[in-house]
Amino acid sequence: MQTQVLLFGIVADLVGESSINLELKMDGTVSDFKKKLTETYPQLQNYNTYVIALNESYALDDTIVKDNDVIAIIPPVSGG
Repeated sequence: MQTQVLLFGIVADLVGESSINLELKMDGTVSDFKKKLTETYPQLQNYNTYVIALNESYALDDTIVKDNDVIAIIPPVSGG
C-alpha cells in the first residue's frame, strides 16, 4: 500500500523533501514503517529523536498503519 509521509525540520533537510510516498506492507506497524524509512533513506539511520503522528495523532510503535493513512515525522521542537 502507498502511504503519504510528511517530513518536518531536520528530517526534511536530511531527506531533501517535505513529503514522500512509501510502499508499506498491509497491516504493518509504525515500527515496520520506521524500518522501511531507514532502509529507503540510510541518512536517517543515526537519527531517531523524532515522534510519529498518524492521521494527526501521536502513534506508538505497535500502532497499525492502514491504507490511506498519513504519517508525519516530527522532530523535537525547541525555542524561546
